Amino acid sequence: MGAERKLETFPLNEQKPSFFQKLNSITVGPVPLPLYVVLAAVIYAASVYNQLPPDMIGGFAVIMIMGMLMGDLGMKIPILKDIGGPAILALLVPSILVFFDLINPSATEAVTTLMKTSNFLYLYISVLVAGSILGMNRKVLIQGFTRMFIPLVLGTLASVVAGCLVGMLFGYSIKHTFFYIVVPIIGGGIGEGILPLSLAYAQISGGAAESFVSQMIPAAVIGNIVAVVCAGLMMRLGEKKPELTGNGVLVKSKEGDQISSETTINKPVDFSLMGAGLLIACSFFIFGSFAHLFLGIPGPVLMIVGATLVKVFQVMPARMEQGAYHLYKFVSTSLTWPLMVGLGMLYIPLEDVVKIVTPAYVIVCAAVVISMVATGYFVGKFMKMHPVDAAIVTGCHSGLGGTGDVAILSASNRMSLMPFAQVATRLGGASTVILATLLMKMFG
Repeated sequence: MGAERKLETFPLNEQKPSFFQKLNSITVGPVPLPLYVVLAAVIYAASVYNQLPPDMIGGFAVIMIMGMLMGDLGMKIPILKDIGGPAILALLVPSILVFFDLINPSATEAVTTLMKTSNFLYLYISVLVAGSILGMNRKVLIQGFTRMFIPLVLGTLASVVAGCLVGMLFGYSIKHTFFYIVVPIIGGGIGEGILPLSLAYAQISGGAAESFVSQMIPAAVIGNIVAVVCAGLMMRLGEKKPELTGNGVLVKSKEGDQISSETTINKPVDFSLMGAGLLIACSFFIFGSFAHLFLGIPGPVLMIVGATLVKVFQVMPARMEQGAYHLYKFVSTSLTWPLMVGLGMLYIPLEDVVKIVTPAYVIVCAAVVISMVATGYFVGKFMKMHPVDAAIVTGCHSGLGGTGDVAILSASNRMSLMPFAQVATRLGGASTVILATLLMKMFG
């Protein structure tokens, strides 16, 4: 009997996980903590002893190890995680480390080679522009833009007018307010907006792209924080007055929006097609640079226009679109925070940022976003849309791109609006980049 009792109770004595197993379950991004510590130690030691390769290998090692940590912390720290924390940390922490001379010169050299000499920045922009546009659901691209056109256009105009007027009140010139505060906020994010803008501004003015990046990024970050706060307030309004919200449905109709996905590409990843996607992304960039010689329009703008036309007229074979989209998903998922680290180290001098970000600057940024959200609310009300949802989607035009969309829709519990948010961010942002570039060429 005793033996039987022992046999019965034996399965209950489960082995507890060891200390190492518990430690291994903690991750920094996708990497287990013990492995991350080992990799970080190797990279740090190599940089201290000047054995870090001063090329793409060393550069990727530095930005990847820092980017994973910054992205992971940004998604876990309370409050910060709800306002685009990963982007904020990945940009500002490296900038602070450089300011206090805490990054080894060999690490800085390797990152400089990667970001500037090897033009990783341009490659990232090309992949994001090509993949994000070619991967969009064509129905969303056309119908979503049709439905969002009036709130988006009026919201954009209101934000420009409000931003410039408030900027003038605080002593900013209209030109500076428009090109360096308003446009960065409504340009579609950092990767799809500010970076192409910086290239275009540099091409027009003859200056360095990095100087424009450091001037524009603070506006985008502040604008995203204000947009997240506005989205949360809109959600509260919808809870208090249910008749004003569709709880994630934009159009007032029996059928709803009839758009459930921002992309139709749901096939498994094919690595050979991703290779073709890389070729397509590079070719779009080369096309833009080449066509610039004949049209006089900056290359990044022509790249966006070309990708949009190819998608609308279905010129590209579906398999090639799949490859470009999957490459975009890989790059945007794995390399965005590392890229931000590189930008923070090289393109965002902390002294300049501190000079730029004043109380007046923050108020101008807030005016841009609040006017856009308010316009979306009232225009949506008159267009048989749910005003709360229309305001939230319009507000996505003033975020940090895809990252901003997630932060804004998460704050308002409206993730089902993502297809329309993508329209506001991508097409609204691309249109802003094109228009701002043409205006800069005329008045710059």
